[in-house]
Amino acid sequence: MRIALSVLFLSTQLATTVALAQTAAEREACQADYQKFCKGVLPGGGHVIKCLADHMSELTPECQKVVKANTPG
Repeated sequence: MRIALSVLFLSTQLATTVALAQTAAEREACQADYQKFCKGVLPGGGHVIKCLADHMSELTPECQKVVKANTPG
């Protein structure tokens, strides 16, 4: 039961935040793209930003700006 609740909590948290962006505006700009291209990617270690960057040409223009601003370069 404890594991099921933990999984449910984690799933809820991942569904409601992008976890890559620092501001609410950045999260909002990439939320749909995250759900579409990177839903199974767990946050941490730059995994989400890398996933989004791998789909750069498919992202919305707003999310492309966020990814470029958060990608070391």
